[in-house]
Amino acid sequence: MSDLVPTRAKPAVGRTPAPHAATAHEVGDGPKPDTRHAVACEEIEFAGWPGCIRLSNGLVDLVATTAVGPRIIRFGFVGGQNLFRVFPESAGLVGGDEWHSFGGHRLWHAPEVFPRTYAPDNLPVDHSWDGVTLKLHNAETRNGLAKETLVTLSPSIAQVSVVHRITNRNPWAIELAPWALSVMAPGGHAIYPQEEFRPHPDCLVPARPLVLWHFTDMSDPRWTWGRRYIQLRQDPAATSKQKVGMLNARGWAAYVLAGDVFVKRYGFDRTAAYPDMGCNTETFTDSGILEIESLGPMTRLEPGATVEHPEAWLLARTECGQDEDEIDDRILPLVGQLPPV
Repeated sequence: MSDLVPTRAKPAVGRTPAPHAATAHEVGDGPKPDTRHAVACEEIEFAGWPGCIRLSNGLVDLVATTAVGPRIIRFGFVGGQNLFRVFPESAGLVGGDEWHSFGGHRLWHAPEVFPRTYAPDNLPVDHSWDGVTLKLHNAETRNGLAKETLVTLSPSIAQVSVVHRITNRNPWAIELAPWALSVMAPGGHAIYPQEEFRPHPDCLVPARPLVLWHFTDMSDPRWTWGRRYIQLRQDPAATSKQKVGMLNARGWAAYVLAGDVFVKRYGFDRTAAYPDMGCNTETFTDSGILEIESLGPMTRLEPGATVEHPEAWLLARTECGQDEDEIDDRILPLVGQLPPV
């Protein structure tokens, strides 16, 4: 049974009938412009949560929760697989004082520390749709923060702009970094670019930090430490957790799952200080998920001040294994289709 259950439709401005579903040939090299598409917005039930908002341009769709979170709980081709994981044990839950991941894509703030990071977000979310952008807003009252996620789906191609904002509602200044986590569905593999290769002795300074956690095992077979890419494979049979952080000046990451490729692009500021010993990218996996995480710079927020962290997403249909030449041929052109962030 599908998780998508319409409750009532809300036509978007300029909505047109959805064209035929795209084939692998049509989007195999990335999203193709098609002016027949327009963005439709409707309220649906999804995975047991009422009041979810679905955006679709007829090619791809995404679903955001408003009963909890918010989470962008689905992203995929229309009628296709969900690239994001939804945890069945917490699907449809609302209320309570216990934090739940729920799955999907969420906004946190770094560095990670308990209990601050794990403030529950189990209450309804304020939201609005202006025909172009879906705005999702919730208050993290325990920490004195207001969080906002702005989602803009392209009307014609498989691209999304996701802007994350955190505002300090405390009467004192705080320091944090915005942290955007995409919880990917199991069975795929993530790709992170290495920095540009420069031979010794042409370049004698280090390229970037690569940060390990106490539970990181670099000999775990899920890791592939390549010359041009670091890759992490999600394995449902795994019995341990893995995490690595890095400074990623190229500002992109990808996830390949059963013929679909999810690419996200995000910013990098060479003058900024990043959390966790200098990471703007982190990745985590266990037996159920793989997380692709981007982080903004550490920022001192005065009372009433806001920090913003944008991402750009792309979805394409293409097969890609772990061979680095294949990644060059099939993934890099997709990265190039996303606008700089």
